[in-house]
Amino acid sequence: MSTRVQKLLNQIKAEECKEDAASRESISVVDNRTGKDYELGITNGTLSAKEIQKIKVEGNPIGLRVYDPGYTNTCAATSRITYIDGPNGLLTYRGYPIEQLAKQSTFLETSYLLLYGNLPTSDELTYFTDRVMKHTFIHEDLASMMKSFRYDAHPMGMLATTVCALGTLQPSANPALAGQGVYNDKKLRNKQLHRLIGSMPTMAAFAYRHRMGKPYVLPPSHLKLTYAENFLYMLDKLTNSNYMPNKKLAKALDVLFILHADHELNCSTSAMRHLTSSGVDVYTSVSASVGALYGPRHGGANEAVLRMLQKIGSKENIPQFIADVKARKVKLMGFGHRVYKNYDPRARIVRGIAKEVFDIVGREPLIEVAEALEAAALSDEFFIKRKLYPNVDFYSGLIYKAMGFPTDFFPVLFAIPRTVGWLSHWNEFLDDPENRIVRPRQVYLGEGTRDYVPISRRTTAVGGPETSSTMSANSKRAYSASVSP
Repeated sequence: MSTRVQKLLNQIKAEECKEDAASRESISVVDNRTGKDYELGITNGTLSAKEIQKIKVEGNPIGLRVYDPGYTNTCAATSRITYIDGPNGLLTYRGYPIEQLAKQSTFLETSYLLLYGNLPTSDELTYFTDRVMKHTFIHEDLASMMKSFRYDAHPMGMLATTVCALGTLQPSANPALAGQGVYNDKKLRNKQLHRLIGSMPTMAAFAYRHRMGKPYVLPPSHLKLTYAENFLYMLDKLTNSNYMPNKKLAKALDVLFILHADHELNCSTSAMRHLTSSGVDVYTSVSASVGALYGPRHGGANEAVLRMLQKIGSKENIPQFIADVKARKVKLMGFGHRVYKNYDPRARIVRGIAKEVFDIVGREPLIEVAEALEAAALSDEFFIKRKLYPNVDFYSGLIYKAMGFPTDFFPVLFAIPRTVGWLSHWNEFLDDPENRIVRPRQVYLGEGTRDYVPISRRTTAVGGPETSSTMSANSKRAYSASVSP
């Protein structure tokens, strides 16, 4: 065979290989360290970490790993609950756009959807609502325990502690006591769902009343109120025996609960899945999620927006504030999102709710600053280029302030509806055949192996860690006495 014919055959074969490769769900990688070729499979638009481990070199039998601080581009689970299309500003629960649910659904109906995958029938919703509302009552021992908190205890600290304590009252639902397979019983599992969703507003309301020095108000089961109305009743009932919450405010709160019910694998939801993977009881997992939501970078974002607007003070100060943001002297809170690169769809709905609430309780003065700041930012090329649009936190804090909630209670108002999202992911994780204990890898950059040094031969390293702490008043007095001549 002539050389020319051979070259032609090789060329045809190469083209066929290219066409064949193009039809496969994979990528080809060349390891420049060794010259080896690897074909790595792609599934559902993701590259499995196991595929990356195919790339091995001498002295590293485990294979190549992926380094991703904050999991910014790592998929840790397969889920069918919530979908976010960040570039296009789309949020759906089980396929239903958040705009439709906010307009047409209720929080408990949306809760059923998130938990079980479909909108309920009339009978299913009636049963679910009945079970949830019957679990709004909490054990007297739990209520008494809440009274032992200091008057100035943060309500999120109270809530996290109380949720964890609630689990100690349910030994039959604790895998550490009843066996690891306890949650295979779907009826027992559902009971925990009903109890947590039902009791969360009560624990939150009791935390609020304790902070205000007011006696607890029991759930008004005789009045057949909605989920949000029931919560507002426990917050605000005083001596008026005929008291009823404002239905329009309750509806506004119900819609806010829908908007905050779930949001993919955010920090607190990831915490829920992380703890669940250990096999711990659901109450401890929810308590940990409350703890994650407690953080200012997560559940405290709307409080940060409010403080920012208060610091700006008036519309006249916005140009200088914008200049300071560009100079990186201050932070612009309530704009931008890890996921959304467009206008947060929840923010549009919240802005409409704000108007409805202000019509009832009066216009919050800071709303003028917020609207002017939004207009200034959305017309500025600096923010447009960076795709910084208002998120759900930008207006929600103003609504809560207008409704009379103290700023440190804002994260609690977030935790109540997000409990449903946490439980939806708990439910899904338990049924996932791929569920396994969460155990991320690390990149170790510490000291190599070294020998122990006796204390008599040790010296303080230059630039060593700071180990001192602040002293209390009595410690200062005791210390000064010990060193005085």
